[in-house]
Amino acid sequence: MKGTQLGEFEEIVLLTIALRYDDAYSVVVVENLSQRLERPISLGAVHRTMQRLEEKGLVISRFGEATPERGGRRKRLFTVTLAGEQSLREARHIRNELWEGIPKNAFDHLT
Repeated sequence: MKGTQLGEFEEIVLLTIALRYDDAYSVVVVENLSQRLERPISLGAVHRTMQRLEEKGLVISRFGEATPERGGRRKRLFTVTLAGEQSLREARHIRNELWEGIPKNAFDHLT
């Protein structure tokens, strides 16, 4: 298993997979991210990121049922593993600690 440290894009893809729970596949992850980030997201970038997350052991994948809408092809569905959940919790903990450590007046000069 590769390292479990997350890059920013890996983190938001992993969060989106968790959000979609049992219906996370590359196309729906792209749609969710594009909508939330309000910018186009590349299917290829998401697909590669999902593969990388699987190599790291942060997600697992399985094939769903074939559907007529997909020409009889099956979706590759992704689910967050325990290691993936732990990586997300650690990333959130670090971010929260950093935010909490910012002095109250740190952004005063911006107004």
